[in-house]
Amino acid sequence: MHSFKELTIEFSRRFNTPHFPKYPESLYAANDYFLGLGGKRIRPVMCLMGNELFNDIHEDAWQVATAIELFHNFTLIHDDIMDAAPRRRGFETVHQKYGASTALLAGDVMLVVAYEYLNKISSSHLKPIINLFSKTAREVCEGQQLDMDFEKLSTVSPGEYLKMIELKTSVLLAASLKMGAIIGGAGDGNSDHLYEFGKNLGIAFQIQDDYLDAFGDPEKFGKTAGGDIRQNKKTFLLIHALRTATGSQQQELHALLNSDSNDKVERVLKIFRDCNVDEWARQLKQQYFDKALFHIEEIAVLSSRKKPLLEIAEFLIQRDY
Repeated sequence: MHSFKELTIEFSRRFNTPHFPKYPESLYAANDYFLGLGGKRIRPVMCLMGNELFNDIHEDAWQVATAIELFHNFTLIHDDIMDAAPRRRGFETVHQKYGASTALLAGDVMLVVAYEYLNKISSSHLKPIINLFSKTAREVCEGQQLDMDFEKLSTVSPGEYLKMIELKTSVLLAASLKMGAIIGGAGDGNSDHLYEFGKNLGIAFQIQDDYLDAFGDPEKFGKTAGGDIRQNKKTFLLIHALRTATGSQQQELHALLNSDSNDKVERVLKIFRDCNVDEWARQLKQQYFDKALFHIEEIAVLSSRKKPLLEIAEFLIQRDY
């Protein structure tokens, strides 16, 4: 069994090779530039770990992991265009550097190449992998649309936000694990439990992300504190605060959402703390992490084989950056 760190190093070694032709350079230079910015590689490595939970890592898992990472980067290029984001991982975004039209094409062709990698896998794995990959790709697009829709709404329910997070963030993590499990020869029951493990872990991960954006140490988190507050994003924290705040606190929150005042973040965080949003978020994160643990416990393999997955799960939801 390999650790997450070991698999990340090996995946990065294999992934850091050319995936695109040289011509036309005006298109493919944008792809090479973006992939050169790096990343955590969480999703493709989860695919490899899903395979190794049941069997030795099959060559097909490396192809699927590469497809997953290319798909993830395709979503990031397009997300940056939609968000008009100037920076990604501390560098210029693709649309900022190469223009929006080239960025759109760069994302599109990255998705096409992802499917080319899927088509390299053995015929016995091809149909279930393609079906799950395509279903997940559609769901991620649905989640992104909901995220944009929510920016125009004054209120969003916890259930609506949860569904958006599930689609935009969690299903790709869950599907990465399940695709690995399929390649590893897992039965339907085990692979479904692994999917649910990934889905609930993804939700806990997002709650932690929302929490760190508001309450994390900017030095460790790598982002300016309160970025979601400045952008009026409908996070778990804001939704809960709007539901539990007193009348005067709600009025102040709504006024702050329509404000660009210098002390906006500080004032919103004070309301969050007064409403015990920080403690509530920690408890909610733990609820979803416990659900994830239940599903991995139900998987019928030796507990020693689950250890690397449990270690990375613990790290993801307890990280402070």
